[in-house]
Amino acid sequence: MFTDFFENLKKELKKDLPGKKAQIKMAPGVQHQSESPNKCRTAGVLILLYPKNKELNVAFIQRTEYNGPHSGQVSFPGGKSETTDLDIISTALRESQEEIGIDPNQVSILGQLTPLHIPVSNFLVYPIVGVYKTSPLFKANPLEVKEVISFKLRDLLNPDNCTSKEFKYGDLSFMAPIYNPNNVTIWGATAMILSEFLEILETSNFKSLE
Repeated sequence: MFTDFFENLKKELKKDLPGKKAQIKMAPGVQHQSESPNKCRTAGVLILLYPKNKELNVAFIQRTEYNGPHSGQVSFPGGKSETTDLDIISTALRESQEEIGIDPNQVSILGQLTPLHIPVSNFLVYPIVGVYKTSPLFKANPLEVKEVISFKLRDLLNPDNCTSKEFKYGDLSFMAPIYNPNNVTIWGATAMILSEFLEILETSNFKSLE
């Protein structure tokens, strides 16, 4: 049903990407560094598209609460690279399998987005775009994932679901742009990655799904 759309998107991902100009639109507080440091760690995350009820959906996770900078946040499945990974795509698929129980063999890779450096954790994150061949049966890893959350792609593209919110970090209070589909807050690095992805979609004939 979505074959033409996927082929179109795959072609778009091979072109020059919107990059940091799209990412920075959803940057919280101060502007992120334009260049990544030499000694950062690498990570891969998976933007997983899948069909359900004749709609395209995107899978996210809500992380468990822990003593760290991304505790409890909504993010894409994924994590840090290991020496056993063949490449960053292998990282994203392995971590997604560990976190949400998907079968990597059922994922068709469409391409990659612009890497994003996250200063607070010093990771350089590579977003990988993939399509699941069916509607997956998610199984959240309770050690890392509180819940698997999915949103219709149509809702993520709805400009009414892009707004702002006040956050507090210790004594610091600041406003940050967010995506808010179904009243779920997506912000920070995940929102920055999503911003570039949605900007690409807006030029890749999304109306072909209607």
